[in-house]
Amino acid sequence: MESKNFFDDVYDVVRQIPEGRATSYGAIATFLGTKLTARMVGWAMNACHGMPDVPAHRVVNRDGMLTGKHFFGTPTAMQELLELEGVKVKNDKIVDFKKVFWNPSDELL
Repeated sequence: MESKNFFDDVYDVVRQIPEGRATSYGAIATFLGTKLTARMVGWAMNACHGMPDVPAHRVVNRDGMLTGKHFFGTPTAMQELLELEGVKVKNDKIVDFKKVFWNPSDELL
């Protein structure tokens, strides 16, 4: 599948994260063959506001921390969106992140 740019590739992956699951910036970068550019995935996520078809709230850091929460409408919006999908969050971190974690390298071909 050919995309216009790296950000589009990131958005294509994020759109496939199932409801109630979450992944990390690094897992997306690894899947896209750019393991060392997790930060670029973060930049892509920061740039996707106003794109309702990209569930940015499902992308967190490698430890399950809601590091992107400041880019949502309110400080609690990211957590609220995750909790609406059944994901438990405590102290800005997904509880049992390993159980919620969705790895695109395992799930996507």
